[in-house]
Amino acid sequence: MRAIFPVLFVLVLALLTPDKSQAVQNSVVILTGQVLDGETGDPLIGAHVFIAASLMGTTTDMDGRYRLARVPTGAHRLYVSMLGFEPSFRDLLLRESRVYTFDFTLDTAILEAGEIVIEAERDDKWKDRFERFSKLFIGESPNAEMTIIVNPEVLDFESRGGTLVAYAAEPLIIENHALGYRIQYFLKDFEAEPFRTRYDGEPLFEELESGSLDESKTWEENRRKAFMGSFRHFLLALLSGRTSGQGFKTYSRPAMNRTVSGDTFSGNSAISSQRYPLDPQTILRPGETPNEHILTFDGYIEIRYMGETEDPSYYEWQRRNGISGSKKFQTSWITMERGPTVVDYKGDILNPYGVTFSGYLAFERVADEVPKEYRPR
Repeated sequence: MRAIFPVLFVLVLALLTPDKSQAVQNSVVILTGQVLDGETGDPLIGAHVFIAASLMGTTTDMDGRYRLARVPTGAHRLYVSMLGFEPSFRDLLLRESRVYTFDFTLDTAILEAGEIVIEAERDDKWKDRFERFSKLFIGESPNAEMTIIVNPEVLDFESRGGTLVAYAAEPLIIENHALGYRIQYFLKDFEAEPFRTRYDGEPLFEELESGSLDESKTWEENRRKAFMGSFRHFLLALLSGRTSGQGFKTYSRPAMNRTVSGDTFSGNSAISSQRYPLDPQTILRPGETPNEHILTFDGYIEIRYMGETEDPSYYEWQRRNGISGSKKFQTSWITMERGPTVVDYKGDILNPYGVTFSGYLAFERVADEVPKEYRPR
């Protein structure tokens, strides 16, 4: 998923499910297709095919064919990747419970000489850049302290006038021992300017095997904490008309004709200091079917999650960006850079590039993500 960062309420699942029939909620589809070499037309064996940000994935067989079963209806990004080829994807809106066929042709990746080199040992400059990359990509939250990149040797870096650019020769293998996931992250782009970080790529999750019952309980507790207050939690509460009951307060914040100066909003940022109470239902319009809505608004929306205060590590993150803060409830701002986008009944957005986060939602990065199908028990 592309990320742009310009600087307890008990969850009852039934309460977070929009008023749809049980049949619709349980509808699933089968995805099939073939992956071919765009130059030769030959089938590609062993290509990764998966639903982005989920636990659902597979590889192609000897004929380049794949099959993904029991995929829920709704919005998904179907992602295909293979070493030596440019990745491809399709944003899908699956409305009927049936078999869908999507074929892909992958173009050979063209790399500049010396762009990516895998080495077991790196110099001090590489190590410094890797440390910076890890903080910006994995994050700096308590979960990030227990999250490691297993294969850092596939990474290479370049500095362009203060901008850090990262390349990955292979998918990053990330083990999150705070949440209990092993992640294959297919990194496409990463650029970190002094006051703005952008990255593009898709994760595929796999559950780690627990060593004990206590560890399983800790993982579930941490996963639940990561989910609560997340943007998906907010969208599910919004779709069910229960944002207040789930601990969210929303405000309208007009945009200003200024640029964003950091990873969080500051006094000279693009957001006005004016704040107005907002009925969150006004940012949703009916979609083409009862299972879909259109998310649309102007300016910025401030989202406060009253179920949890901000972590102390967030203030250190703010301080380095020249922003002072005091302990308060988790506060974030969202804006739409590419216009209205479809939201399905599961809280999935058809266009994952459609919403940009700042504040606490920008602070929480890869180490704080759970698969899209996760729901607290």
